[in-house]
Amino acid sequence: MNKKIQTNIVDHLFEAILCLENKEECYSFFEDLCTVNELLSLSQRFEVASMLKNHKTYLEIAEETGASTATISRVNRSLNYGNDGYDLVFKRIEK
Repeated sequence: MNKKIQTNIVDHLFEAILCLENKEECYSFFEDLCTVNELLSLSQRFEVASMLKNHKTYLEIAEETGASTATISRVNRSLNYGNDGYDLVFKRIEK
């Protein structure tokens, strides 16, 4: 875990997210919390990660998502050298 982001206010945000019970509540909360562009960027990164896990090429991912190669590379680095957060979520949503 990155000690730079582990703060009381980040803990407070994560506690708020964990109390959400369904997609409708997620939409309401995240629409209030984020700008449209921020939410779309987060969604794009998650989709890029999913496509990388499914062995799609950078070109395929860029064409389908509109993500830049820099974004794809950043997500790929997180998948390979990060804290395994993407893997944790992918395993749970497969069930």
